[in-house]
Amino acid sequence: MKRFCIFAIALAAHTTPAFSQDAANYPSRPIRMIVPFAPGGGLDISTRLIGQKLTGKWGQNVVVDSRSGAATIVGTEIASRASPDGYTVLIITTTFAINPGLYSELPYDPGRDFTPVTQLNSQPNVVVVPPSFAGNSVKDLIALAKAKPGELTFASPGAGSAPHLAAEMFQRAAGVSMIHVPYKGIPPAVTDVIGGRVTMLFTTTISAAPHIKAGKLRAVAITSAKRQSGMPDVPTIGETLPGYRAEAFQGMVVPAGVPQAIVNKLSAEVARIVRLPDVAERFQLDGAEPVGSTPKEFAAFLKAEMQKWSKVVKDAGVKPEQ
Repeated sequence: MKRFCIFAIALAAHTTPAFSQDAANYPSRPIRMIVPFAPGGGLDISTRLIGQKLTGKWGQNVVVDSRSGAATIVGTEIASRASPDGYTVLIITTTFAINPGLYSELPYDPGRDFTPVTQLNSQPNVVVVPPSFAGNSVKDLIALAKAKPGELTFASPGAGSAPHLAAEMFQRAAGVSMIHVPYKGIPPAVTDVIGGRVTMLFTTTISAAPHIKAGKLRAVAITSAKRQSGMPDVPTIGETLPGYRAEAFQGMVVPAGVPQAIVNKLSAEVARIVRLPDVAERFQLDGAEPVGSTPKEFAAFLKAEMQKWSKVVKDAGVKPEQ
């Protein structure tokens, strides 16, 4: 439980006035943004857009440093060892909250080694099935799974991924048993669901939307707490299973020890940026909604996410891919 409580302790430990001299002069040199994924993806694109906005506001270059590998562990470890001066930030996703429960050992502690800055956005998964699937709703899906225990299958982009764990949450909430079919990424999983070789897939809205529009996939439900503006006719799982919510997210953290005044300044500016029309539009292209939370709000959110996913991993007996 130490890693779940450390955020509050870390925040309380920094009592530097909000507008200290350090914060007033920050930034005075380039900022490095570490992205623990390969370049070219949606996260890389949105990070570069945020970096451009920061450069325009503060007059300092923001360098995006892509450090992919080992389920984001490579880039996260590099960031954890950076100087706590506010000039190295780490862009995180749901994987940051999942990994502590998934791996028995990590080369960093997500609470002790980092200070939350802000949540950039939230992104639901959508449950998709082939057009030939017999059911049209979550109730139909549950009924079919109960009538054929252990026969229905669900694809994921890999064991321990956010879509995989969202499906595991669904199984436990619905009281059903299905077979997990892990893939090496979303594209081959989508292909096999379209071909009817797998019953369903929990996936990002951006990866499913073109196939839904083309009639190759059918959306049964969405995993967010509320219906999405881009898919207003798709119900939430929570409308059938109250309390169910499994959204992915992107956020920003810095190495522990960065003066709180700098954390606050960075948080306020990035929160402003993610709400700008062009940045919000970039997020929405990926099926995400901008958030822009305070450091305190994001710390509480991360604590709850780590607790939630740790329980899902334990209850489902999920093991990381080797």
